[in-house]
Amino acid sequence: MVDGVRPKRVERPSSAEQLAEILCTAAAADEAVIPVGGGRALGLGDPPRRFDVAVETCGLNRVLEMSQADLTVSVEAGVKLEDLNAELGKVGQFLPVDPFNSPGHTIGGVLAAALSGPLRLRYGSPRDFTIGLRVALPDGRLASSGGRVVKNVSGYDLNKLHQGALGSLGVIVAASFKVYPRPLHQVSVQTGAGYLDQAWTEARRALALPLPPTALELVPAPDGGFRLHARFEGSRRGVERTASDLGWQTADEAFWAQHLRQGSGTWARISAPPRSLLELVRSIPAGQRWWCSPGVGVAHWLDAGDSEQVLRLRWAAEREGGSLVLLAAPAELKRQVGAWGTPPATLDWMRRLKDAFDPGHALSPGRYLV
Repeated sequence: MVDGVRPKRVERPSSAEQLAEILCTAAAADEAVIPVGGGRALGLGDPPRRFDVAVETCGLNRVLEMSQADLTVSVEAGVKLEDLNAELGKVGQFLPVDPFNSPGHTIGGVLAAALSGPLRLRYGSPRDFTIGLRVALPDGRLASSGGRVVKNVSGYDLNKLHQGALGSLGVIVAASFKVYPRPLHQVSVQTGAGYLDQAWTEARRALALPLPPTALELVPAPDGGFRLHARFEGSRRGVERTASDLGWQTADEAFWAQHLRQGSGTWARISAPPRSLLELVRSIPAGQRWWCSPGVGVAHWLDAGDSEQVLRLRWAAEREGGSLVLLAAPAELKRQVGAWGTPPATLDWMRRLKDAFDPGHALSPGRYLV
């Protein structure tokens, strides 16, 4: 079910070829298709205009290739993120993707929704280390792009186009990534602050260290103050010296797993240049739940249920060159304010891409900007 709408049927292909055939058949019958991975990001997007076929990718669950020497991995889209990292961990490697509302995200879902988490501070978003994609198109073709090329769609960079497009241009069926060695040593530290400005100053001090944190999160504390949590990775000597110089308290590593479990039935992601994020966070109504990544320029607002508050904060974010996107919300709220905000200047170009890849508008109709 997506925004209260049930599909007429559910398809569960076990191969990329089967999935592509399902798309082709549905498009020929003028049926609307929405891909479903782990279901952790199904709240993202506007209510669908039509929803005939749900295509679940859980059957595409193979690790296709791992190259320990080359630091690369290729997987099908239905592989769950935690399962992939368990396999990579056996050879001392990992994929630095840590979306919120975890666990349960599939690789395809993470890419289609352009999700990231605290590790984005050090490693960037998945787009930065995706080296190849394989995508099923509505005409039944399987198109590939990037590092392990089988067949390219001339003139288009699939790696960039399909990440964040919410399955509106094609369904991701496999991906290849650059992976990273497990850190030699890591330490988590924390500190408290009575005021938001004080916490922000501490965050800037941590970010300016010669060995900056791998992740840095600012969260409101139950006592009305604020807590900063940071993780440092590297050599034991470098990490311990950095943590000592910063002067914060050693923290329990369990914080990060607990933090990543956070999500809500009504929540939003606020993105803005880091210099502007402080004032946007300050504008969140008192007593409401939120957290932010000061070094990345992203905040998550867990109580984004009032349309006037959403529009006010969205306007403030967009004025600073940022955005406010509803990650999940009741369908009525989405209809009132829209999931995405003001369309970008590239909207006309995006529409032309939609017409080129999905001329029948069979894929996720109404859910994305096009």
